[in-house]
Amino acid sequence: MTAANHAPAAMSRTSLSATVILLCWLAIGALWFSSLSFRDLAGTDEGRYAEIAREMAQSGDFVTPRLNDLKYFEKPALQYWASAALFQAFGESEFVARLWPGICGFLAALLVWYTGRRLWGATAGLYAGFTTVSMLWVMGLSHVVTVDMGVSFFLTAVLCGFLIAQDDKTQATSRRKWMFFVWAAMAGAMLSKGLIGIVIPGAALVFYSLIYRDWITWPRMEPLWGPLLFLALAAPWFVIVSMRNPEFAKFFFIHEHFGRFATDQARRTGAWYYFVPLLLAGLFPWTTLLPSLTRYAAKRESSSFQPNGVLLVWCSFIFLFFSVSSSKLPAYLLPMFPALGLLLGRYLEAAQPNVLRKHAMALAGAVSVILIAGVTYLLFFAKGSVRTPVEYHYQASYWVIAGALGMIVCAALAARSASQSRKDWSVMQISLGGVFLCAVLMDGYQVLSPLVSAKNAAAAMTPYLKADTEVFSVERYDQTLPFYIKRTVTLVNYVDEFNLGQEAEPHKWIPTNEAFALRWNAAPNALAITNVKTHQKLQESGLPMTVIYTDPRRVVFKKP
Repeated sequence: MTAANHAPAAMSRTSLSATVILLCWLAIGALWFSSLSFRDLAGTDEGRYAEIAREMAQSGDFVTPRLNDLKYFEKPALQYWASAALFQAFGESEFVARLWPGICGFLAALLVWYTGRRLWGATAGLYAGFTTVSMLWVMGLSHVVTVDMGVSFFLTAVLCGFLIAQDDKTQATSRRKWMFFVWAAMAGAMLSKGLIGIVIPGAALVFYSLIYRDWITWPRMEPLWGPLLFLALAAPWFVIVSMRNPEFAKFFFIHEHFGRFATDQARRTGAWYYFVPLLLAGLFPWTTLLPSLTRYAAKRESSSFQPNGVLLVWCSFIFLFFSVSSSKLPAYLLPMFPALGLLLGRYLEAAQPNVLRKHAMALAGAVSVILIAGVTYLLFFAKGSVRTPVEYHYQASYWVIAGALGMIVCAALAARSASQSRKDWSVMQISLGGVFLCAVLMDGYQVLSPLVSAKNAAAAMTPYLKADTEVFSVERYDQTLPFYIKRTVTLVNYVDEFNLGQEAEPHKWIPTNEAFALRWNAAPNALAITNVKTHQKLQESGLPMTVIYTDPRRVVFKKP
């Protein structure tokens, strides 16, 4: 079915009542936002970006981002501003730290719903919203403190605004407003993660125009006032931070953009197929529809403007651009998924119920196989390691099993609904299953908290913290520790991502263990955190210490 066969928006109706749709979105929202607070902050990104915002809120300096009181210019400041403001309004907690990406992800799904509804009718819009909000990568990365969900939201706004503005049915006055919306969203993307905020939309437009020979969109993009609006919103912070920090521009634009793309300086390399399994996993629970969805999107439409073509080029460019990059991380693909949601919404509206029935049956079967394989591994092959004892595997498995069983039940119900030609119910049931599974998996990750979060270590340190207590981090930096002890630490013999900040302010760190020993002995009272091997080395050197906390990955000790 081509776009010409779709009913106009005003004639397209879903069989679900407004009450059922509202209750479904409320259930999704409850699962979505309740999962923001269940886990301790964990890992590198969550600790880093929460701490930068915490220090910004505490210092009141909203120009120069700092991590552990050292200048930190890897990313722009928009997410720091938002999270710092939320900290000031609601206090410092895991929930508030994750609130900005959580809101951005949920709004992205609602924006996809609105865009699909406006362009192709109520049914396509509802399907687009449901599929987007339930994708593993969308919900999963909305529940982790990184800048990727923020930039993905603004890029989704760029894409949706562009599709609405350029649609053949959009009037000139409305088109102009939507294009201003697009330019403003591009500024938000630029302030969220830098140049990809303009590279991805700009390249997608160029390739779309070349492939589909559609040049009419260019003069309709507000080519004069649009860029001026973009500069008025995006440029001030870059100018001010460069004036206050002369080292910013070179580091941010050369080192963090061109250097990362062209070299392996960030040590985030991957094979050419790196993103293939991530795409398949991230699209879950809609993965089996990808081949037919691609064929559907590739068909030319009868209208002069080709929305499916824009979406296909958008997804293809993001995938290929990051595949050839020398720096690869799983979250880089995130801006693809709302576009895939729009395509899925339109495709599923046109598809026969049997397509959904087969998909739901395949989904239930695949999750069952994975579940059986996982249980078999735990019963007969799981051994664990010193850093990750096997008991953590068993504890996490209970959550995985619960989430998988919920997904299997929802997929079975969806297959039954599709066999009765109730596509709306089928899409909704699969979506609820996907959201439930992801929420349970995210909550279950709390089992690993003692390994991936410093919260327990911080709790052990808190009784010994006084106003004059020095806290040292020796040969390591646990990103989540400063957030939980509400103060920065003095780095010892550790550089990594702090090189620029340490060169700018060398008095704020200790470059050698020998210098640390002198500082430790002179301090009236002090605490330190390190890894197991470094603790043994310091102990053998005769450094006076009393251990107050240990886990498989860290040791905390105080000065006797």
